[in-house]
Amino acid sequence: MARSSSDSPPLFDLTVKPDFSFERKAMKRGLWPLAGLDEAGRGPLAGPVVAAAVILNPKRIPDGLDDSKRLTAEARETLFSAILGTAIGVSVASVSATGIDRINILRASLEAMRRAFCGLHVKPLHALVDGRDVPPGLACGAEALVKGDQRSQSIAAASIVAKVMRDRMMENCGRLHARYGFESHMGYATQRHRDAIGMHGALPRLHRVTFAPFRIETETAVEMLIEA
Repeated sequence: MARSSSDSPPLFDLTVKPDFSFERKAMKRGLWPLAGLDEAGRGPLAGPVVAAAVILNPKRIPDGLDDSKRLTAEARETLFSAILGTAIGVSVASVSATGIDRINILRASLEAMRRAFCGLHVKPLHALVDGRDVPPGLACGAEALVKGDQRSQSIAAASIVAKVMRDRMMENCGRLHARYGFESHMGYATQRHRDAIGMHGALPRLHRVTFAPFRIETETAVEMLIEA
């Protein structure tokens, strides 16, 4: 007996691409304009966490929107220009390394997204947020989407804007502090970055001193003083 073919795609061949379905559902409920929110820079040892809020134009959505981590630097730059040229609203905000050390990276990421949202000149009636948490203090309802930058084109657009803007900030830091090579690793814990920290120490207001290895080194120094 011949088997009937399945109408389901093979599990491991499935590539999820962001679409506009979440936005359309919100529009049907009268929740428009809608902003996508995302951040870049939660993991690095140095630099700010940067967030973006984007209100796409439903009639002029750039082709190729995706999670910024799945795009090349060249593709991100091209899409960055396309987003700025077509979107109804774009806003960018950040929280510095000092702020991250003061309130922790999760709260700093949410605060950066809140600031980006508040910076939009068109006030959204709804927001889609990448991750598990909704930033407190938004002036509208919001929905958190795990891996939202791979599911929602509005969030994908925000991820691209945030990533490009943060990379540009870190490239500028690289020009100011050439010994650390920020333009090559964007503040992440590469071997080159760790070696530079070992040779030159942490930069005030730029390195996140509550992150390892700084925190570990501080705790070790305190323990040595206590034992002495």
